[in-house]
Amino acid sequence: MPEVRRVAVPVRAVSDVRVRMAAPTDWPAVAGLLVELGRGVAAGTAADPTHQLQFAGHIRRIEHVTLVAEDDGGVMGVIDMEYHQRLGDHRPQARVHDLIVTERARGTGAGRSLLSRAEELARRRGCFRMALVTANWRDDAIAFYERQGWQSYGSWFVKQLAGDVEPGGEARPHPRRDDN
Repeated sequence: MPEVRRVAVPVRAVSDVRVRMAAPTDWPAVAGLLVELGRGVAAGTAADPTHQLQFAGHIRRIEHVTLVAEDDGGVMGVIDMEYHQRLGDHRPQARVHDLIVTERARGTGAGRSLLSRAEELARRRGCFRMALVTANWRDDAIAFYERQGWQSYGSWFVKQLAGDVEPGGEARPHPRRDDN
């Protein structure tokens, strides 16, 4: 009789993910997510009143939707989406600028829940399409988007206009590749 080997397989429990509209008080958690992903946000911006006010204004704009995913441990993810008009279509398009799930919550359904709710809101708004950008070296993110039914749709080009300055005005010590 063949020997049966037991192999431990790591399993992540799907948590009770709740998705809601972001509030100004979510800025420290959102800033932490941006820092974790390497979005060029300095760690100190979470407590900076100017950034807090900017975030509060951002989430109040009618063309922006910022959602957070949370569980009993707090905010675990964020999605930021913008509606904009295209010249060739009378309907708006939704563009996802950021979708970030903290490392501890990946595989729990938080990203899927955020993306699904954003898609629902875009449909309700009458959008004909959603778009997002991710870097070609983010293999896990690309696989995630493909599992959610997204398709690769061309190339993205970037021209840095302020390449040597961080968002807070500090000099950047070395060039950083884009982290989308």
